[in-house]
Amino acid sequence: MTTQRYFEDLPVGFRFSTGAAVVDRDAIVAFARDWDPQSFHLDDDAAAASHFGGLIASGWQTLLIAFNLSLRAGVWDEASMGASGLDEVRWLRPVFPGDRLHVEAEVLAAERSASRPDRGRVRIRHEVVNQSGEVVASYIGNHLIAARA
Repeated sequence: MTTQRYFEDLPVGFRFSTGAAVVDRDAIVAFARDWDPQSFHLDDDAAAASHFGGLIASGWQTLLIAFNLSLRAGVWDEASMGASGLDEVRWLRPVFPGDRLHVEAEVLAAERSASRPDRGRVRIRHEVVNQSGEVVASYIGNHLIAARA
């Protein structure tokens, strides 16, 4: 497990990698059934006839997998005070059943709050990478991170 970090420990240029997760076919279908019921997420035959050529995960599911991996990396989870949103969300390649995903992250900006010095805003670019080294999705998280007491 990675050492827990706070605002002071996350300077511009700081990088971290997460563990990996394999995307399961049944999880793709279950997620799609509840949240993104498009045929290429739900039905093998319809997905095979689509431009994807097979069943794929929802982009939203891919982002949630990435977020979960980032939290489990133990870099900033205990210091997290929430987030103000995501920027530059991109779905670059389809994610198929059996794909193994991990996240490569880099701090792009870090600014201590002038009005609340017990915290700072940290912008982190997250790249979601498959087993072939291809970036399948990316986003910038705008995190509010606690500073050390």
